[in-house]
Amino acid sequence: MTSDGLRSPDAAPGIVDVVAFGESMVTFLPTRPGRLADVPSFDRAVGGAESNVACALAAAGHTVRWVSRVGADGFGDHLVETIGGHGVDVTSVGRDPARPTGVYFRTAGDRATDAHEVAYYRAGSAASAMSAQTVDLAAVRAGRVLHLSGITAALSDACLNLLRGLTAPRPNRPLISFDVNHRPGLWPAADGPHVLLELARAADLVFVGEDEAEAAWGVEGGPEAVRALLPEPETLVVKQGAHGATLFERRPAPMDQSGGAAVGCAEGRPPAAAGVHHRAARDATAPVGPTTRTPRRVPGSTPAPAAPTTGRTRPPTDTTTFVPALQVHVVAPVGAGDAFAAGFLSAT
Repeated sequence: MTSDGLRSPDAAPGIVDVVAFGESMVTFLPTRPGRLADVPSFDRAVGGAESNVACALAAAGHTVRWVSRVGADGFGDHLVETIGGHGVDVTSVGRDPARPTGVYFRTAGDRATDAHEVAYYRAGSAASAMSAQTVDLAAVRAGRVLHLSGITAALSDACLNLLRGLTAPRPNRPLISFDVNHRPGLWPAADGPHVLLELARAADLVFVGEDEAEAAWGVEGGPEAVRALLPEPETLVVKQGAHGATLFERRPAPMDQSGGAAVGCAEGRPPAAAGVHHRAARDATAPVGPTTRTPRRVPGSTPAPAAPTTGRTRPPTDTTTFVPALQVHVVAPVGAGDAFAAGFLSAT
């Protein structure tokens, strides 16, 4: 290891199932209900979308590496020790002696509305200065899957450029898993939704909430409308809250006798028309007909760029599966999306 915590050049990182790359912070939670202004004390915890996914996957028995940067401080020690304690490889986490580890304070969310207070102290954090020069890129790429989120892209221009480099087409690129994680408060400019759409279109597997797509991109019309906006990823998972989730998986378009696309595809039917399956929690039933809608802009939202033309002569088709949500008693929704992503990655 070098002085800043990075792996020595002659120590090649081992291949793991999943690499999770992104910032984690020390979280302070009030010891009793109330406003941040009123509570007298806090308990310490760990928060971070990517490290949450890493810890859950490690608990499921997968080999996982978390790559990030933390300050050369006690909070950085706490993050590395805690996440490593869950069985995650943290040997590629760098230390920044000039920048602190990010922290944030939050109140417990209301179970019905998830209304809560959050105060972030992450500006200028060690993770916000991550770049191709300060991160162990060999360790980041040494996984079968590389899991990223839109939160990292919002931290700084350097972080965004790094994510663009990681998602760019290249030989032997890991499968890119991207959780949109739209956080409007993290974006200083109005281009956040466009940046997230750009990164999602470059990924192989994308997770996005139906409500999230509406808020970020003005998409209405259900999961099919989200797929129409995001035709590029091989796999798209549209989360629908208590309703369930819809999975779109690309498959090659069927060929006719002349070697062209089959009639259904030649007519330009949308991907969702390729076959929709309704799956119960434990088994599948016969296919049911799809409902196809046109994306509409929601008043006050940012209009999303149209899906780019890929130049394919044979448009892809999708296998589409809907899975209803399990009925559970919600204790707190924080981290639910991360657990969902980890469960999906583990199962696939």
